[in-house]
Parts: sequence; C-alpha cells; structure tokens
Amino acid sequence: MKVRKAVIPAAGLGTRFLPATKAMPKEMLPIVDTPTIQYIIQEAIDSGIEEILIITGKSKRAIEDHFDKNVELELELEKKANEELLKVVRDITDLVDIHYIRQKEAKGLGHAIYRAKTFVGNEPFAVMLGDDVVYNEEKPCLKQMIEVYDRYKTSVLGVQTVKDEDVCKYGIVDGERVSDRVYTVKGLVEKPAVDEAPSNVAILGRYIINPGIFDILAETKPGKGGEIQLTDALKELALKEDMYAYDFIGKRYDVGNKQGFLEATVETALRRSDLRDEFLSYLVKVVEKEVGSLAEVAAGRED
Repeated sequence: MKVRKAVIPAAGLGTRFLPATKAMPKEMLPIVDTPTIQYIIQEAIDSGIEEILIITGKSKRAIEDHFDKNVELELELEKKANEELLKVVRDITDLVDIHYIRQKEAKGLGHAIYRAKTFVGNEPFAVMLGDDVVYNEEKPCLKQMIEVYDRYKTSVLGVQTVKDEDVCKYGIVDGERVSDRVYTVKGLVEKPAVDEAPSNVAILGRYIINPGIFDILAETKPGKGGEIQLTDALKELALKEDMYAYDFIGKRYDVGNKQGFLEATVETALRRSDLRDEFLSYLVKVVEKEVGSLAEVAAGRED
C-alpha cells in the first residue's frame, strides 16, 4: 500500500528551551522565520504525504492556530496590499489536511504513537519526530525512505551513524548491511551504554511502520525511564516480520537541543539569498573579533 499518512508527535514539554517554552510550544520556535514543525510538515508534503496527524498536549494550541486560517490577519494584509506576505499566510493554511489529537498523559513516544491507531487504520504510515529537521535540497529524507519501503514492503527506520560516545542518546540498530545504505534489523537497543551498544547506527527521527505495530504497542509495558518506548515495540515487530534501516542522505539537525537549534538557524539563513550576504559579513566580523580576543588572551599568558 502507498504511504500517504504521517504522524508527528508534538506533546513534549520542551524543558531544554525554558523559559521560552513556558507558554509557547517548542515546535513553534522559529528557524529564521518559519516554525520548526513547518519544516517537518513541508518535508512530508514534498514526499507525497496526503494527511498528517499531529499529536499534541496541553499548551500546544499555538500549533493548531498556526496552520488554521487567520481572517483578521489576511484582511489587514489585503488592506495594506501586501500580496507577498498574504500569499505566505494563505499557503500555510492550504499546505495539507492536518488532524490533531491530544496525548493526555506523558507516557512516552510509544504511547503517543498508539494514539494514532484510528487515524492510521490498516495502512503503513510515517512517523516524523519534531526534534529532527533534515535538509536535503535534492530529495527529502522521508521520500528516500518511502522509496525503500516501496522496494521491501515492510517497516523502514531512518538512521545515520553517530559517534560512539553519543549512542546513549538514541535507539541503536543491531543488524547487517545488505546494500550501500540499507541494513537488515535483527534487534534494537534503546539508549545503550557505549560498551553495550551493538553498533553506532542510530535511529534519527524518521520511521515508516506497518500497522501491526499497534497490536504490539497495546501490550508493551513501560521500559526505560518508566515510559512506553516505541523502540521496544519495534524490536518486537522485527521478530514477527522483516525490518530494514536506511542510512538517509541529508544534514540532520537535532533542534531539540540549543546547539543543534543554533546550527540549523545559522545554516538555514546562509542558504537564503535574501539573507546570506549581509549575515555572512556579520558572522565574519564576529569570528574575527573572537579570534582577536583569543590571540590577546594567549599573548597575555605568554607574558
């Protein structure tokens, strides 16, 4: 079956970005001038997705408002004859069919995905985590994965290799390479210690999953951190059917932490023709000033 539905979990509290996220969803933090979640939804659309379910939580209403029609704003832009911004605002509303459901309790990613059971039905579906923005100018990450799914007709995990010291941050794949970028999945380990990791192939925020996962999630007990882990359910699914991991092509930003968010903001700005020259000139001046300061400190130590 065609992969035409995507699920985006967006119920997290965003504590790493407090105080900014006290009243604003972390998914609405802008990378330059566009909310993080809009980049992910645009990737889904560019990959052929027709319907999206966003799983929200308390204090996430701003996400729904962003993708809804804003009559007052449109009238004001029409009044000012600002056709360019009016098109931007209307395009956001018309992106794709978006549905919403709340995760009423913070019981983990697996529990959040289980909330999508009715929306998904008996179809394969994509899961796109809100903390992971992937840039690929030629072919979106999810589209690459859908092509792999179309080849194997079974669940596919989006992966990349990470540093050994970072395996404790991710679900790690235990498998064998079958082609340049594809692995079979024999097992999965959720955030293992370095000496317990079967590899450094990490799941990075993109999945295509067969609907059989819901029966498994219904029986999955809380795991690491006392939460229902999607990785635990996927591990069980891999025992029942073939599963593959795909090393996707693209620059992945972990915008769930401040360093990754800053990197995404700077590099996105540098890709934009309306911002690049002036912003790059500014960055050069900042770097020159910092290098000069470091040189002065070094010289002072030598004295």
